[in-house]
Amino acid sequence: MLQNFNISESLLPIKVYFNNTCEGKEAWEIIALTLFTTCVIYFVNKFITDLFEDGFVAVLFRNLRKLPFIKQGVAKEMKSTTDEIEKELMKGMERKIFLHKLPKQSWNAGNILKEIENYISYGKYLWHEGYVSGTFYPGNDEAFEDMIEHVYGKTAYTNPLHTDVFPGIRVMEAEIVHMVSVLFNAPEAIGTVTTGGTESIFLVSKAYRDFAKYERGIKNPNMIIPVTAHAAFDKAAQLLKIHVKHIKCDSKSMKVNIQAMKKAIDKNTCMLVGSAPAFPHGCMDDIQEIAKLGYKYDVPVHVDGCLGGFLLPFMKKAGFHVPPFDFTVKGVTSISVDTHKYAFAPKGTSVILYKNKIHRHYQFSVTTDWPGGIYGTPNLSGSRSGGVIATCWASLLYHGEEGYIEATKKIISVTKYVEKGLREIEGIFVFGEPNVSVIAIGSDHFDVYRLSSALTDKGWNLNLLQYPSGFHICFTMQHTYEGVADKFLSHVRECTKEILKDPVSRTSGTAAIYGMAQQIPDRSLVKEIVWAYLDACYSVKKQERLENGTVEELKS
Repeated sequence: MLQNFNISESLLPIKVYFNNTCEGKEAWEIIALTLFTTCVIYFVNKFITDLFEDGFVAVLFRNLRKLPFIKQGVAKEMKSTTDEIEKELMKGMERKIFLHKLPKQSWNAGNILKEIENYISYGKYLWHEGYVSGTFYPGNDEAFEDMIEHVYGKTAYTNPLHTDVFPGIRVMEAEIVHMVSVLFNAPEAIGTVTTGGTESIFLVSKAYRDFAKYERGIKNPNMIIPVTAHAAFDKAAQLLKIHVKHIKCDSKSMKVNIQAMKKAIDKNTCMLVGSAPAFPHGCMDDIQEIAKLGYKYDVPVHVDGCLGGFLLPFMKKAGFHVPPFDFTVKGVTSISVDTHKYAFAPKGTSVILYKNKIHRHYQFSVTTDWPGGIYGTPNLSGSRSGGVIATCWASLLYHGEEGYIEATKKIISVTKYVEKGLREIEGIFVFGEPNVSVIAIGSDHFDVYRLSSALTDKGWNLNLLQYPSGFHICFTMQHTYEGVADKFLSHVRECTKEILKDPVSRTSGTAAIYGMAQQIPDRSLVKEIVWAYLDACYSVKKQERLENGTVEELKS
């Protein structure tokens, strides 16, 4: 029967239809009609794709924004919002006279150091007294700070790119990798020192993308990550052209949904991600279950321990339970940990560790045919300051295992103390079951941004969250000092009690902008607000400047 089947005969009706359609038309008409049809198909396909990816409401708003009268209204509101953002960034510097070009004559060292003190003083938050979430991790140890200044002063101009010129810096970096790998039960020391968590995440994403491409022939890779995974994964995916599949979390535990992650795995999946803990709510994903998926489907599994990575290895010895998270878990293939957080090293250093050497090979960038010579670098950057490596190395030696165990005991103890106190306050709740050093707060009774704003008025600097609304505090050594935790709890009780007198009111100021952003269906508009914020970060007003005892007008 198949032998008698004739393709030409089966296509005859289609052939007749097109011949009849084109009959009597000139060549240019046929070409124009073809182009028009192609364009229609393209735009209809794009519209449908956008509907599936962004949703109907978002697509509708994006197109409505193109109407002239709506466009003008949006521009007016954006101008108001950007003015508010810039005003907030300039708070406390209203009388500041900014530099806009090099001074005609050099400044002496004394004046420069005095000006440095002035610039540092512009911050309104008392970070040395524990009023800031995260941000500043080491304790107020003057001996340690003095040592770090001396170490950096001696090594600032060294460059680990030139291993022949600065062999000692190379050895320091290697020793950092070895020391950290032991903490995570690595079979052997395989890794590098990076400039921070974002670079570590970027590099592991590159490694797994290239491994998938060259070892497994995957041309369109995707990564599967929890919605709570750090935004650095999205940044890496944008730069590396990796499709991201965001997996929702359980609304109670705030852990990634393992079944949803399993369903998302396909033949193009190049990596799975679990957080230990996740930045927003401080809850650890179930690393064991994620690792089981990775092992079963032969997909690399990365544990993002950037935030709490230098607390987790010491928690058991400090007397606290911690779920399995390191290389002892079968299926875990890489771990990132920031040493410039709870290892107390200066910004910015992080360590990326691999179980298999082949994955680190794909992290490396190698150019073999450059006229300047064979070029190979382990990280994203080429030249780096050996100063940050030396200070990281010095920090590890200064604190030692006993020092980190003691610090972990203090930080986790104060975190659990505050968590218990927060759970007793009427009107608010704690997200999930925090595992390490972060506690996130929400409310079912009022706009929780009102509480964060009220706490800001009392001097606290906290991290705002969205989807769902909330804020968190990340505990550091600064919060372990006497009275700090009780002061925070007292302020939360006081502010919450006051808000419950009128729970229906909404917040104002920058917190209101944050809350409003969640309600905007067109996320491109939110992106423009972020652009405005970043633009404002680089904005300084042109005005007069006191230079060398005289005031002169600085002209462009």
